[in-house]
Amino acid sequence: MSFLTLVRHGQADFFADDYDQLTPLGEQQAQLLGEYWSRQGVTFDEVYTGPRSRQKRSAEIAGTTFRHAGLAWPEPVVIPDLDEFDLHGIVHQIIPEYSSHDADFSRQFEDFRKSAGEREKLHKFQRMFESLLLYWQGLPSVASGFESWPAFRARVERAIGQIVEAPGSGRRVVIFTSGGFIGSVTRWALAAPDRIALELAWRLRNASLTEFLFTRDRFTLDSFNAVPHLADPKLWTYR
Repeated sequence: MSFLTLVRHGQADFFADDYDQLTPLGEQQAQLLGEYWSRQGVTFDEVYTGPRSRQKRSAEIAGTTFRHAGLAWPEPVVIPDLDEFDLHGIVHQIIPEYSSHDADFSRQFEDFRKSAGEREKLHKFQRMFESLLLYWQGLPSVASGFESWPAFRARVERAIGQIVEAPGSGRRVVIFTSGGFIGSVTRWALAAPDRIALELAWRLRNASLTEFLFTRDRFTLDSFNAVPHLADPKLWTYR
């Protein structure tokens, strides 16, 4: 039996011009994760990360903390298929089309655009974003200008399948990625309906741990969205 841990990246600056950077809190979350693993004597045989800066930086900080404690940390392998869904394409391609024929969504989008203050913006964004992703999920598999839900789901399953089916037993593997990817993997492990992937992703905390046991013939969820390294709830973030 082997062990897989999926780590959501630390908090990124969601409304900044460049979202793909960790905030100071996001860096702290990643460091606390590395310190927690070091204290627990956790080791990994393989480290993988998606291609985004927020994913790679989270792995880098956790790994540096490991090495400072005198522990081995494998060189992370960047795999493009471990990326989040195509947020840029969804926002820029789907929002104009969806707004043009759905009055409710158009109002949600306008409410978000007019919102002021971080708390209100986050609330309005989440409401709008949930509607947007559910719409994206129901679009045909042949998409133009963005990655469709079926293409994303297939990419997630292909990436995890390649890692799980690699030779060896008793492996300890960690992947640094994003919420949509982790939600989709968890849905796959549970053989749940597609919508569950999004509902799970919306609950994932930054720097949280979702763990699986696997063999070449079996892939089982062991824990979901755990943050034992973030003892203070003030360190919990979702965006």
